[in-house]
Amino acid sequence: MRSELVSEPGDPGRPNEDFASVGLSASGQGGSLVVLDGVTPPRDGYGCLHPVPWFSARLGGALTELSVSQGDLSLPEVLSRAIRRVADAHAGTCDLSHPRTPQATVVLARWSPAQVEYLVLSDSALLVESPTGEVTALLDDRLSRLPRAALVSDAVADATVRNKEGGFFTAAADPSVASRAVTGTLPRSSVRALAALTDGAGRWVERFHAGDWTELFALVREEGSASLVERVRRLERSEALERPGVRRGKPHDDASVVFVEL
Repeated sequence: MRSELVSEPGDPGRPNEDFASVGLSASGQGGSLVVLDGVTPPRDGYGCLHPVPWFSARLGGALTELSVSQGDLSLPEVLSRAIRRVADAHAGTCDLSHPRTPQATVVLARWSPAQVEYLVLSDSALLVESPTGEVTALLDDRLSRLPRAALVSDAVADATVRNKEGGFFTAAADPSVASRAVTGTLPRSSVRALAALTDGAGRWVERFHAGDWTELFALVREEGSASLVERVRRLERSEALERPGVRRGKPHDDASVVFVEL
């Protein structure tokens, strides 16, 4: 097995809100990967004493430990227990009912000699490469299917679609959200490699249309994850020069990529 991990902040002056890890079981026959994209909170407060990186680290650490040590649990059960563990850690000091209580998107994959399990929640991506080189993107596309009017502002999104039926879901303080994730199981023999990435790295496909998911996977395999992130940064800088004053979300986003060759 070979793995590579890159995680870079969008702004060197701000903490990276992503989390990325690879965990290997003591038997050496299986492992897991975790990629989280912490949701940047509003400036006017979010009911919590803790910054988003604290939450991402706590949730990511719990997911890494549980996915490797608790092989009898399904991935939704792993996510549910991890969310509960983090919620219990700050329920006494923070308002976990706030719609912007610290939260994150989730990509979680686990492999054994027999199978590869996966879980995707919100707009980070998991790419699966077959032994013949075919790449499949496993996505939770609910956010991208929402009308623009529902996302016109944080206030509107929080009131109408964030962690609500008919909207989109993130891992926050409610363990039941684990049942909303996109999940599945593949035969180990049908998977040659995996690539998990936050939307800051996925911009290469989804925002800048520099290639498709298959081409992105080939880029990561051939040039490395750091090369993908650097290409995204160049595209971000070019967009800022070509379209000054036009705001399309963050000019630079935290970008994380985990590549695992099984």
